[in-house]
Amino acid sequence: MTKDDAATKKIPSTEDLAQLGRGVLMGGADVIPGVSGGTVALILGIYERLISAVSHVDATLLTFVSQRKFRDAAKHIDLRFIIPLGMGILVGIVLLGSVMHTLLEDYRQYTMAAFFGMIGASCFLVAKLVTRWRALEYGLLAGGAVFAVWLVSQPALANPPDHLWYIFLCGAIAICAMILPGISGSFILLILGKYHEITGIIKAVIKLKLTIESILLVLTFACGCLVGLISFAKLLRWLLANYAAQTMSLLCGFMIGSLYKIWPFQVDTTPEVEEFKHKVFEIVPFSKIEINGDFALTILVAIVAAVLVFGLEHLGSPKQALEEVTSE
Repeated sequence: MTKDDAATKKIPSTEDLAQLGRGVLMGGADVIPGVSGGTVALILGIYERLISAVSHVDATLLTFVSQRKFRDAAKHIDLRFIIPLGMGILVGIVLLGSVMHTLLEDYRQYTMAAFFGMIGASCFLVAKLVTRWRALEYGLLAGGAVFAVWLVSQPALANPPDHLWYIFLCGAIAICAMILPGISGSFILLILGKYHEITGIIKAVIKLKLTIESILLVLTFACGCLVGLISFAKLLRWLLANYAAQTMSLLCGFMIGSLYKIWPFQVDTTPEVEEFKHKVFEIVPFSKIEINGDFALTILVAIVAAVLVFGLEHLGSPKQALEEVTSE
């Protein structure tokens, strides 16, 4: 009996528990805008295996399933890896999602400051993943930044639609970001105006206060995530293998431009609106910000958050891990 066979017979094995722990770290990271689950996967050394497993949801898998070759199907998608990792990600999301919802409602300015600091630091880390900077990469960086500023300035994103098609779209886009190194799916939800609503549902799950409407929303969001994950994984693998520098430079520009959306100094222009998700906040220009103790604390929170992200990067070598993926 080989070592792998012995591990297969023992459920859960030490490796299963390790994948569960890695999943919890990834899930917790995915809830925080500015901390990327993809970057955590790179640091933990499982990024290539994750992308490979997801990209194997293909015609070959369907053939194995239709022929009832379930053992071959499980091996094809690395099911023994995916199940504990997925369970851990779910646990991490549930554990931290409720906390983030409360922080955003009760301490919005400081929470946004933390997001701003984390995403600002992540921009620098993503820029480091670009192996070479030429005119093309700088052009993509600028183009991504300009597009992001235009996108987050759209009035529709200040009060996004509540339709299920939009929830599906948010899920499909957010899950793509969750497997991209450097950018968080929660950041995308924040830009699209649905972060507070999704974390609110997570909080409701913990308190067992789900409604038919919220269950339908969760199912729609999950379907969007599934479609986005399956369709994007192969494209991402191809982009990283052939255009890694261009992909990461464009992504970095998009993140830089999107910082406009989460500028921590904002004023509530709809104080009469009680439901938080329907409130509209307006950016306060730096020249009009009152310099006081509250300002100093907000800046301090942003700096500490940025330092924490830089500290996370030092736990591993994301650049080296990404280079190993692109060389596959």
